Amino acid sequence: MQLSQAKVLITGGSEGIGYETAKQFSEAGAQVLICGRRKELLHKASKELGVYSLVCDVADEKSVKELVKKSIQKMNGFNVLINNAGFGYFDKLLDQDLQRFESILKTNVTGAMLVGRECAKHFVKNEYGNIINIASSAALKGFAHGTAYVASKFALRGMTECWRDELRKYNVRVMLVNPSEVQTSFVANSGRDPREYTPSIMEAKEISHTILSLVSMDDVAFVTEASIWSTNPHR
Repeated sequence: MQLSQAKVLITGGSEGIGYETAKQFSEAGAQVLICGRRKELLHKASKELGVYSLVCDVADEKSVKELVKKSIQKMNGFNVLINNAGFGYFDKLLDQDLQRFESILKTNVTGAMLVGRECAKHFVKNEYGNIINIASSAALKGFAHGTAYVASKFALRGMTECWRDELRKYNVRVMLVNPSEVQTSFVANSGRDPREYTPSIMEAKEISHTILSLVSMDDVAFVTEASIWSTNPHR
């Protein structure tokens, strides 16, 4: 599709990949609405980017329904969902905290499903739409301390395949993006020590570039899944 004709809803748009994706879509002439849980951070991002914003907890069904309803009103409908909201929790199996484990699944899996479901209703009605779920290289391979996060991203990858099979007949493209390590606030937000900037490791702009490339492909075709890795991250 033409990016200038895109009307884009981005969850988790206050910072990181969501913020940079909103920036690039807006610069390409698209209408953009970002959502997030933290009101002050969200409004700051909205003002900087010049895009719409709505406070929303994607794990809350009522909040998600209101998000989609208001997105339709503000943009006179929309045709792209970037299902990006999520966070990490990393610990050994022996030390897994049940509350934190369930919290990860509630946002990264249930939240993604709720947003996907409500947006799909709008897309099916219009017989057109694009859904891009932001997973991770953790959706491809497990690793030590990754029990909760890996489980959530494996689940998101599986849901993506299910939605794709259901929605293709309605002219809805469902795609998955798997970023490897990206230099954002993700590490610090997961409770770990922030990492120093490393020139050889990707930044959010590389992921956003991929997302826009997938959306901009002619509607007759789509890329089902894209994985993005730093070329030489240990240099």
